[in-house]
Formats: sequence, C-alpha cells, structure tokens
Amino acid sequence: MALLITKRCINCDMCEPECPNEAISMGDEYYHIDSGRCTECIGHYDAPTCQKVCPIDNTIITDPERTESPDRLWEKFVQLHPAG
Repeated sequence: MALLITKRCINCDMCEPECPNEAISMGDEYYHIDSGRCTECIGHYDAPTCQKVCPIDNTIITDPERTESPDRLWEKFVQLHPAG
C-alpha cells in the first residue's frame, strides 16, 4: 500500500529528505507522495521513515485507494533500485 499525506500536513519539511525512494515532493498546498515510487520503505527500513519523522500524528496514512501487497511493494523497490 502506498502512503498518503493528509491535509493535516504543516509543511514542516521533515518527511521529504527522509524518503529513500524520492517519492515525496511539495504539492500545491502540502507535501504529496507519488504512489508509483512509494514502497513504504520496504527494501530500505523496517517501517516508513516519513511516518516516523512526522511531528503530527495520523498525517501520513495508508492510502485506501492504493492497496498493494508486501510482494508488490518489494517489486517496486527492485524496479526503482536495480542491482548494478
């Protein structure tokens, strides 16, 4: 499942530099996550770093419209970071 940044975002700039997949960027009003690049940090960390560093609870949530299995998230990681 890709993650989603909600309107609760305060644009604190904490999440964007922490994303190992460069999936986070500034949107029109607040930060946004590119679901095509978000692997929920599978392949990098045990848990999504954006959620860990966000100072506002429940601002970065699982996107209910983008359900993906751990296997699919791993496939995205491999596509984004090919060996060699």
